[in-house]
Amino acid sequence: MDSERVRKLVRELIIEVGEDPTREGLRETPERIANMYKEIFSGYGSDSELSVQFSEDSDVVVARDIQFYSMCEHHMLPFFGKVHIAYSPNGRVFGISKLVRLVEKHAKRLQIQERITKNIADELYSQGVKGVAVLVDAEHLCMKMRGVRNDATLSSSAFRGLYENKEEKEGIMTLIRKRVSDSPFNI
Repeated sequence: MDSERVRKLVRELIIEVGEDPTREGLRETPERIANMYKEIFSGYGSDSELSVQFSEDSDVVVARDIQFYSMCEHHMLPFFGKVHIAYSPNGRVFGISKLVRLVEKHAKRLQIQERITKNIADELYSQGVKGVAVLVDAEHLCMKMRGVRNDATLSSSAFRGLYENKEEKEGIMTLIRKRVSDSPFNI
């Protein structure tokens, strides 16, 4: 990303909305936004670390409530929420940090929720697991603060491999939606 160009464009945008870019509170805004964009759009060009796996087998692995923040490609406003991932290993498992990084990789781009969901499922499934289920719940500021101005949330899902079967899909969705307080391991 060309930070100097971003700074100039943000300065012009400040002028276009009717503000003075030399005003004390706005003087450093172009620099702050350029730095922020480097961070929040860092998903471009990042490689997946899913190649790091451990020899272990399990029937199913569920990672719930992976936080994410992304930017809507239609209005460039944030949307955010939680990603829930379930997969059936094929003799190898991923560390939880690898799943979090996978989510971040796809969220830190101009995006739509449905694509994040699909891309996470596709990338995880490409690693040779038997099945993948991804559920994403999110709030969209492009809908909350403009347009219809509604607090509705959106859920999207993607199923690959053995979870494409109706009975497996229903079972894995029940497991994903099961809260920690419902767990037999609750201490």
